[in-house]
Amino acid sequence: MKLFDRVLNPREIRRRLGLNQEQFWTQIGVTQSGGSRYESGREMPKPVRELLRLVHVEQIDLSQVKRVDFEIISYLKESHPDLYRSLRRAVRSKHKRPDGEPAVLSDESIMRAFRGGSRGRHWAELAVLPPRQNAELG
Repeated sequence: MKLFDRVLNPREIRRRLGLNQEQFWTQIGVTQSGGSRYESGREMPKPVRELLRLVHVEQIDLSQVKRVDFEIISYLKESHPDLYRSLRRAVRSKHKRPDGEPAVLSDESIMRAFRGGSRGRHWAELAVLPPRQNAELG
């Protein structure tokens, strides 16, 4: 069971983060009054729910996410699954919660570790190849 599945109540998520309604909801493009309605039980549209999950549960700074990051992740998953799993394990062990359970991991957290860590060296070597050669590797 994922963390988001256990904590479905946006009010509880907001309170755990210590934010007021305006701070919490404006980060995902929802007005305070709209957020108040969701906290009172109105059904959230899926895009709002996903933004809430990404920004407030997974703690992803969306201003830092680029399309190319997801293209790299997709390439790694398809062409270098062992490297992808190794990076994912490294990130997971780095982000263990105090209770010992692994934190919820997203592809963005893998990309952050990949960009900044020495384990990304293999990918960096591939990244210098022209696009045609990269495609031929897969």
